[in-house]
Amino acid sequence: MKKTWWQGKIAYQIYPKSFLDTTGNGIGDIRGIISKLDYLKKLHVGILWLSPCFLSPLADEGYDIADYYRIDPRFGSNEDLFTLVEEGKKRGISVILDLVVNHCSDEHEWFQAALADPEGPYGKYFYIEEGVDGHAPNNWRSYFGGSVWEPIPGTNKYYLHLFHKKQPDLNWENPRLREEIYKMINWWLDRGIAGFRIDAIMNIKKVFPLAGHDYPVDREDGLSSCAQMIQEARGIGDFFREMRDRCFVPHDAFAVAEVFDERPEQASVLIGSEDGYFSSMFDFQANCVGRSDKGWYDGKPVGPDQYRDACYQTQKIIGKRGFISTIIENHDEPRGVSRYIPAEELSDRSKKFLGTMQLMLRGLPFIYQGQEIGMENTHVDTPDQISDISARDEYRVAREAGLSQDEAMAVVNRMSRDNARTPVQWSDAPQAGFTSGKPWLAVNPNYKKINVAAQEKDPDSVLNYYRRLTALRSDPVYGDSIVHGDFDPFMPEEPRFMSFYRRGDKKLLVLGNFSMNEKKVRISDQVKKVILSNVNSDPGQIRPGQGGEGTEISLAPYQALILELA
Repeated sequence: MKKTWWQGKIAYQIYPKSFLDTTGNGIGDIRGIISKLDYLKKLHVGILWLSPCFLSPLADEGYDIADYYRIDPRFGSNEDLFTLVEEGKKRGISVILDLVVNHCSDEHEWFQAALADPEGPYGKYFYIEEGVDGHAPNNWRSYFGGSVWEPIPGTNKYYLHLFHKKQPDLNWENPRLREEIYKMINWWLDRGIAGFRIDAIMNIKKVFPLAGHDYPVDREDGLSSCAQMIQEARGIGDFFREMRDRCFVPHDAFAVAEVFDERPEQASVLIGSEDGYFSSMFDFQANCVGRSDKGWYDGKPVGPDQYRDACYQTQKIIGKRGFISTIIENHDEPRGVSRYIPAEELSDRSKKFLGTMQLMLRGLPFIYQGQEIGMENTHVDTPDQISDISARDEYRVAREAGLSQDEAMAVVNRMSRDNARTPVQWSDAPQAGFTSGKPWLAVNPNYKKINVAAQEKDPDSVLNYYRRLTALRSDPVYGDSIVHGDFDPFMPEEPRFMSFYRRGDKKLLVLGNFSMNEKKVRISDQVKKVILSNVNSDPGQIRPGQGGEGTEISLAPYQALILELA
């Protein structure tokens, strides 16, 4: 596969609203990000992804964009963003933005014009349909609950919104709409943006006719998941190819796609070869384990073996065809350490373990803000404390399924997107040093214990371990094998054990004891060097095998060990 400028990088996602506030209004801003660029450089970050900071009513926290060309004043100005780009370049950090083009805000001028004249040219920028026998055109349920159809007052017409009702879907079948999108993408690329994370992109291809296109009812509400459309729709590659050729290729831009529910045959064309539609896409295999169509309340916890197997499955599907983007969490998921490590086993060591497994897989690692200090899920007591619109709907679904308020709140606390959106914990000062005012979302109460300032001073902290781990990707000796080397599982059936080879010009072995018990393994190779361990190694834990053949290794509970083999 062709080597490109971005493959050896460490990527870092910022949720601007919760990163750092410099004005005291309780909302993070771009100036706050600029002030922490040296912090990110010490983490060896090379790509910085900003979640949406465009003008928005924030019905879905910025994923409802009212103006694609203007930074929301809450976060700063266009000039602030351009300063961030320039200051990032000085530190070897490229900035990418969130491309939200399945839908816009109902406050966007296009949609306002469509409401004023549904039959006019802007009406064709959206999906506007006549009602059927006095009700919505079909029985699809939105991702946030309720019908995907919202009536237009004073008419028998409805508009389509797969997400919130304030997020009308854009009609990609309309060439004029696509031209507007490509013009906007190129406008940002021409101004120094290095690429985009592309939101909810599998939804842009619909199935027609929309009216009367029902799916089997799958919940008590009499509706059916709109995600079934993705499995039925054909021809989405034409849109992807056009966007790639019109925008990404001419600028040598990095494009990473949020892809859910893709069909198996699509993986080979979404990323990979020089003809791949995108540079990369996120690995959501582990995130999807245990999920239920009934809702969060029916989901199952992800066990250590399930997590390992999901990671291995992605590596098998992608192989060396392309670069997957690895994550343990993002702005739409609970905190990874709270999700993939049993609560009673959560510690600095197990947090370092999980980070080692992610960053040593083949692919481009994305660290989400606060992951590098081991931020954990938060806790709220009552429904009125829930900010996340998705969590509010899931609370309602759980209650309607018969769960008590306490049981439904336990579900929310486990899965809510608020878990990842609490402010970054910079210090043990009031509001975790995030703001001098009242934060838009309550700070996690554990900030006195888990914060950047304290971990900066502790050489054995999660933060300083992450810095050593991220440095390996650009290491002159091991970097190429970590970035481009082959991936091969080692002892993949061993319970609560995650281990794999990375083979390039160096032969590396990553060993991981995913349990609270000591584990002994035997390998056929001689160990040349211990590259990194999350435990202060006992000199006797690595010793020659019986008869002088191979090596016997004892792993402490939750030990992660990166070895160079002879």
